Amino acid sequence: MKLEVYREIVSIIHSCWTRECFKTISAKFSGVTNDALISIYSQEFQKKIKKNHHKHHQPDVVESYYKRYLELIHNNKNDSILLSMAQEIDLSPCILARIILEEYLYRKYCKESHVPKDVISHMIKDPSLIPCEELSHEIQQCVLKDENCGPLVDNIKHSIGIKYENLLEEKLAEWKIPFLGEKDMRCQGYDKTPDFKLQVPIAVDGHVVNWIESKASFGDESSHKTYLKDQFWSYWNRFGPGMVIYWFGFIDELDCNRDKGIILCNSFPCNLVTLTSLVWKDDCKKT
Repeated sequence: MKLEVYREIVSIIHSCWTRECFKTISAKFSGVTNDALISIYSQEFQKKIKKNHHKHHQPDVVESYYKRYLELIHNNKNDSILLSMAQEIDLSPCILARIILEEYLYRKYCKESHVPKDVISHMIKDPSLIPCEELSHEIQQCVLKDENCGPLVDNIKHSIGIKYENLLEEKLAEWKIPFLGEKDMRCQGYDKTPDFKLQVPIAVDGHVVNWIESKASFGDESSHKTYLKDQFWSYWNRFGPGMVIYWFGFIDELDCNRDKGIILCNSFPCNLVTLTSLVWKDDCKKT
């Protein structure tokens, strides 16, 4: 996808911030897959959350949210109070649920210290552990209805990631390319590891590939820059040149490090060259 097209898609997303914009984008950019659009939307939503994080976590703001929640609980017998509040303040339901839960636990149990983050995360994942029945029900609604954040979304993303790692493993087996998986490499003492380290290098478009990283997402400027810094260049330093597969596509202009040793693809390449094929060709020439 060209950078110009990507920026136009992002502009449309920013104009509405609802998944209804998919209809507009799908009609205008018929060549873009639904998986790519969902991934781009999710990435932009996460950027929005990070940008506004401080605004919603100021002590006075948290206090106002909690007081508002208590007022609505007291005066309203209907459920989905947190969902309504989240829509009103333009915040992810699961993030608001976390803010309210942390404030509730702080006031009830930990008045002199902060509530451990892992305790809050555990209760968000399993709202039945929350001592207050009303709050438990409200947070359960947030977890079920939030399309962008929360444990259910995280589980879905994790499952999709595993699905594409398995697909890549199947392709490597199909091509009879020997490899070491991430767990195998960690057992050998490596701290930062790609998804697959090839035991015998391959060539793609004339570039040597020693490792492959699978990303079940769209490769945008922000995420790719972070991955390069935190992952890809580390793999390059340890194992030499490699390949990244962004299964939902990427901005074409980001594939600019091929000569430096990192190539980008949006699927498993069908034009690769293996050592076995080279040996076979050499044997054929000799005969």
